[in-house]
Amino acid sequence: MLSIDWKPDKSSDIAVYRQIVAYIKGKIETGEWPIDSQLPTQRALALSFGVNRSTVVTALDELRAEGLIQSTVGSGTRVSNNTWSLLSATPPPDWMSYVQAGTHPPNMPTIQEINRLEPDPRYIRLGTGELSPELIPMDKMAEMMRRAGENMTPLGYAEPKGLLSLRQAVSQHLRGRGIETSPASILIVSGALQALQLISQGLLHPGSTIMAERPSYLYSLPLFQASGMRLVGVPMDQDGMIAEALVHQQQVQRAALLYTIPAFHNPTGRSMSEKRREQLMAVCERERLPVLEDDVYGELWLDEPGAAPLKTRDHQGQVLYLGSLSKTLSPGLRIGWLVGPQPVIERLADVKMQIDYGASGLSQWVAAEWLSGACYQQHLQEVRAALRHRRDQMCYYLQRWFSDIAIWEKPQGGFYVWLQLRHALSMRTLFDRALKQGILLNPGYIYDQTDSRHLRLSYAYVDVKEMEEAVYRLAVCIKDML
Repeated sequence: MLSIDWKPDKSSDIAVYRQIVAYIKGKIETGEWPIDSQLPTQRALALSFGVNRSTVVTALDELRAEGLIQSTVGSGTRVSNNTWSLLSATPPPDWMSYVQAGTHPPNMPTIQEINRLEPDPRYIRLGTGELSPELIPMDKMAEMMRRAGENMTPLGYAEPKGLLSLRQAVSQHLRGRGIETSPASILIVSGALQALQLISQGLLHPGSTIMAERPSYLYSLPLFQASGMRLVGVPMDQDGMIAEALVHQQQVQRAALLYTIPAFHNPTGRSMSEKRREQLMAVCERERLPVLEDDVYGELWLDEPGAAPLKTRDHQGQVLYLGSLSKTLSPGLRIGWLVGPQPVIERLADVKMQIDYGASGLSQWVAAEWLSGACYQQHLQEVRAALRHRRDQMCYYLQRWFSDIAIWEKPQGGFYVWLQLRHALSMRTLFDRALKQGILLNPGYIYDQTDSRHLRLSYAYVDVKEMEEAVYRLAVCIKDML
């Protein structure tokens, strides 16, 4: 969907509709909006421009008269021409055919809409999975950047596995999590998502089967599917992934990899029990099934420390362990790490060098400063306290307005409340109605396409005052639908 990055000047002597015509014509003439690209709806254009719908209709009529756009019932309005193609005997490239021919599948429409609307301050982001700007320690970050500037060597390319001082700091940090690993077995990545991409391209064959909890954050990404792989869900209960179901699925599917988020799972917020972790590792050892443990939320316990990572139970190099600073410190640093057997790490490091020639050197130096001293642990204590307060407020508001229409569990860590409505309804309709109320949601079907009863609510990002207003409005919206 084309985006709007401009508003007309209503104080200008030029009529507003003519300003809109000039803006759209400029986008078309420069090729930013190529032929056959679809314009937003009239309602969306009016909202983006801050004008009445009739003004948009007048502008579109003029563009249509000039032969630049055309409208078809059921298909909306598309760019049909540009001034260069009208004057030239040689038509411009058909960029839309290139867009449609790309092998990487697009995000599902709801994800695209969420990504597009999240920067818009008019919406309360009730599902966003990141720390609030209030919880990112900007003063301390500036200090770490100053220290990094004093200590860093010239900013050339780092070695394939990442900055040695950072890998040493990560190794020392993980020792506190019960994981013994050398810097040689650590790969620095540009966030946890890149690690998943590297694994899909560097370790797995097209056609491979990947198993994961159902629901799971992984289903919201077309990442493995883009490499010709298939995702198979394993049911969960209150203790996490069900080991017996994993055994059954493995006997049927013969998966190449198990992906799991055992600590403060995304989106359910649940943590895998000690007993279930032991069962899971026993199954994977017996079936020789490699495990990718995503532990990006593991340090964000709120009431008491959670169970030790699966990696601490790994005595055969069976678990690839994934960590990141994106959820605990700042998503903008784009720094994560992958721990595994050295041959695996070296293979993935080689693939990474082919893709981007290493993570940002500046970010790596700053991350090394954070992890080398006591500042990171102090920050974790502060962010846990803030998240604990936000979690409690979210649960209080839910109890006040949702007790008769939904059930939920009080999360012990992480970012999310997995809200289950007592009655199924159209989640896409709810998503659209919530948008009209200024609320941006993450509906459950993002994480399990068959889901029609869940919402992933995040207490990590939204301001506490806005949280109260958003939860109330959402409850009213759902009760109207029911």
